Amino acid sequence: MAALKPPTSLAQQLTLLRNRGMILEESFAKQWLTSVSYYRMSGYWYPYRRLQFPHDPKDPVRLDDFETGTSFDEVARLYEFDRKLRTLIHDGIERIEVALRAKVGEQLVTRGALSYKDSSAFRNEFKHAEWLSKAQKRANRAKPRNQSIKHYVSKYSDFPFWVLADVLDFSDLSILFDGLITKDQHTISQSFGLNVNVEQLSSNQKGKYFKQDPFARWCEQLTILRNTCAHHGRVWNKHLTPVSTNAFRTIPELSDLPEGQSDKLFGAILMMSFLIRSISPGTTWPQKVRILIENEYLPLRFRSIEEMGFPSHWQQLSLWGENPL
Repeated sequence: MAALKPPTSLAQQLTLLRNRGMILEESFAKQWLTSVSYYRMSGYWYPYRRLQFPHDPKDPVRLDDFETGTSFDEVARLYEFDRKLRTLIHDGIERIEVALRAKVGEQLVTRGALSYKDSSAFRNEFKHAEWLSKAQKRANRAKPRNQSIKHYVSKYSDFPFWVLADVLDFSDLSILFDGLITKDQHTISQSFGLNVNVEQLSSNQKGKYFKQDPFARWCEQLTILRNTCAHHGRVWNKHLTPVSTNAFRTIPELSDLPEGQSDKLFGAILMMSFLIRSISPGTTWPQKVRILIENEYLPLRFRSIEEMGFPSHWQQLSLWGENPL
């Protein structure tokens, strides 16, 4: 097993970057390395490192030296773009999470306020007791600071789903949606406008659709993206959990999803745009994303829109709604 690399001083880091071909202004670079850290910034200058030639596109190897012309200023601009994009995505997913919470609750309480405790409301394979135990722990932790939980615990023997829902996170909701019977999943999915044209699906795809609504897997992907944003991780070039696009590509507004499956940011942004416009007609969220990409990503050297999974004609797609403000 290899030994850990020894820590380096700020002066050593600057020398190392210069020796590898990065153009930098010392005071500017010092400020960034002090405030952000060398290790965190390295994730942003990694794609500026030269590729070994010849290289395997499926398993590229990057050398230590940077592409000629790489500057610390540009790496910092990529970092800033990613930070702003992460903020926009987190804001968008919050809207989806709140709406999903409301719609799942609306569906569950048709069977009663405590139907979330009834295992018959869920799939046989759903680990209902495990989910319920986790939800109860969240409620117990929230009790000292959540007045609704405190009120229901003191006055009633239990609390309804609409109270519990406030202490659940997106992961809890995603898992709960995944556990619902297919009929209820379809009802919730369609309330978002996800009306699949089943006749366009193959027999195999139809079987999968009627076994489980494909929105369940998209919720899982958005949960991972949401957690990445919450923990300040890179999003611009993140590879996400692959999710099938076959069913939702039958919806005209989602026909630009990648064929087969989506595992890059473009698919997630397209789905988010669709959902947010369903939740909040007239929203400017999609235009804000487009303007950010146009103003702060496209001018960067060595970067291409394809790195985020965007097609070359991305600016003409319907996902942006009206022309940017």
